[in-house]
Amino acid sequence: MLPEKTAEKPRRSRWKIPLAAVLFIGGATFLAFTGITSREQTVAQLKNKSAARAIPTVIVSAPAVQPSIGQLDLPGRLDAYYQAALFARVSGYVSSRNADIGTRVKTGDVLATIDAPDLDQQLSQAQSDLNNAKANAALADVTNQRYQALLPNNYVTHQAADEKQADLEAKNAMVKSAQANVDRLKALTAYKSIVAPFDGIVTVRNTDVGNLINTGSSTGSEMFVVADVHKLRLYVNVPQTYVPMIPNGTVGVLTVPERPGKKYEAKVEASSGAVDVASGTTRMQLVVDNTAGELMPGAYANVHLTVGNKRDVLVIASSAVLFDKAGLRVATVGPDGRVTLKQITIGRDLGATLEIASGLAPEDRVIESIPDGIVDGDRVNVKEHPSPSTAPSSSNGPTPPNKG
Repeated sequence: MLPEKTAEKPRRSRWKIPLAAVLFIGGATFLAFTGITSREQTVAQLKNKSAARAIPTVIVSAPAVQPSIGQLDLPGRLDAYYQAALFARVSGYVSSRNADIGTRVKTGDVLATIDAPDLDQQLSQAQSDLNNAKANAALADVTNQRYQALLPNNYVTHQAADEKQADLEAKNAMVKSAQANVDRLKALTAYKSIVAPFDGIVTVRNTDVGNLINTGSSTGSEMFVVADVHKLRLYVNVPQTYVPMIPNGTVGVLTVPERPGKKYEAKVEASSGAVDVASGTTRMQLVVDNTAGELMPGAYANVHLTVGNKRDVLVIASSAVLFDKAGLRVATVGPDGRVTLKQITIGRDLGATLEIASGLAPEDRVIESIPDGIVDGDRVNVKEHPSPSTAPSSSNGPTPPNKG
């Protein structure tokens, strides 16, 4: 029997393990390279996005060109053109009263009468003193004439004649003094009647029949107040900025809350010519015709004044102004998207908007809201405003505040 052949074991390739290692290393290298490349691309994209986001986007608009005319609304109080508080000049009791509040009176009308018996007695005494002085003066005159007639014949001495002459002059002086006292008391007697000093209306009455009037104590309250209301004065406080724009003769429109829809003409008559330190305003006086008697003294009123002139000015939003150590500036954007800061001068502050006196041109593109930290030469992304200067027109300027 032939011996069985031993089965030969398959021979392993010596290249199998190294090849797997190569494939593994190659894959790992490929994955690493791919990851690094992807990361670099991501970083580059982030840098590009950051750079793009670092450039601010701003809204720009051209300055609005408008006439420099605005409507100024100012509150005020109406006052009578003439007003007089009537006090008593004599002591006594009110014997009659002929006027009450609301009574329309004419010049010289008697409003009340005071019964002053003490004054009447003083006048009677003064009249008697005057008569006595006149009698003494008449006797002194006769005596003096006699002495002067006897003096040439030396029947009297020069000393006696001079004494009689001096006595006559003294008696005449006493007559003048007594006459002045009588006239004074007669003048006081005339004040027993309280009369209207001018045509008007009685706005205050603080007395009645039987009241004691004592002028010897403090002045006290007035008996009557008479006001001339055919014309009224309106006092308003004008902000310092607007004073040169409101000369005398400027006509405004006055309205009062108790007569909605009605308008009255008010004309600037005078200005105080000084600025109140506390409020920064100047007090102005306007005159209103009140022939119809529809307006009342002491009432609140509002006056609308047209200020400024018809020349065109540039108007921008207040938010477009940058105020720092360099002064007032605005940021404009050129065709290349670069920022230029321009120095400006404000002509008039209208609150939400500003009139520019100098420093801007109508074609400038102004950034409406300046980003923080912006400087000359910075690049910005521009978003054009659909219409130039959306801020309200200067004709609708804000109402300045009443500090005084």
